[in-house]
Amino acid sequence: MTEKILVVDDEKPIVEILKYNLEKEGFRVVTAFDGETALQMVATENPDVIVLDIMLPNKDGFTVCREIRLHRNIPIIMLTAKETEVDKILGLELGADDYVTKPFSAREVTARVRAILRRSAAAASGEKVAGETGRLTVGSITVDRDEVQVYNEGNPVDLTLREYNLLVYLMSKPGYVYSREQLLNQVWDYDYIGDDRTVDVTVRRLREKLEHDPAKPEYIYTKRGVGYFFRRRQDL
Repeated sequence: MTEKILVVDDEKPIVEILKYNLEKEGFRVVTAFDGETALQMVATENPDVIVLDIMLPNKDGFTVCREIRLHRNIPIIMLTAKETEVDKILGLELGADDYVTKPFSAREVTARVRAILRRSAAAASGEKVAGETGRLTVGSITVDRDEVQVYNEGNPVDLTLREYNLLVYLMSKPGYVYSREQLLNQVWDYDYIGDDRTVDVTVRRLREKLEHDPAKPEYIYTKRGVGYFFRRRQDL
C-alpha cells in the first residue's frame, strides 16, 4: 500500500508544491491549512507521516504536535520559517521527529519523508538497526523488536519512532561511544545538515522516559566532547 502523507501549512503555494512533488514520488497526499483541520485529518486519514508547519491559524504547529503525541506516535516533520534555535528545539521537545527550515527544497522534504518511512518500516518488521535482533535487555530496560515496544521494569514505555530507533541503536552496542554526527547519519538515515543538538534533545527525552533521575542517568551516558553511549550489562 502506498504511504499517505499529511501536509499541513497555511500557505497554499507551499502545500501545492509539496503535494505535487510527493505525489510524483508515488505517495498519497492529503492536506490541511489550519491546526484544527489537521487534527481532524489525523483521526480520519491515519497518515503515515505528517509534514507540519509551525505558524498555523486556529492551533499552531506546536499545539498540534503536542495533541497528536498524547495519543499517536505518527512521525512528524516540522516546518519552520524561524531561524531561532528555540523553535527547533521546542518542536523536538514536544515529540517531532525532524524539522526543516524555510526556505527549503521539495527534494529535501521528500528525502526526509523517505528516511522516516524506511526507519518506520524497519522497526515494524523487526529489521535490525544495528547488531542484534529479537529482544535487547540491559538492566531494567528491554526492547522487544517483534512488538516494537520498550519496557522499563516490565512496564511499557511510549516512544516516538526516532526515540525508539535511537535507543535500539545505542543498546545494540553497549559501551560504544557514538558521536552526534554518527548518530545523525545512522539513526536519522541521511547525511544530516543542521544542528546536531537534535541528538541532544532526543537523548534528553529518552532519559526523561527511562531514567529514574534524568540528571544522573544510569543507562544513557554522555562522553564529554565526543557523544553518547549505552551502559554495558557488566557495569550494572
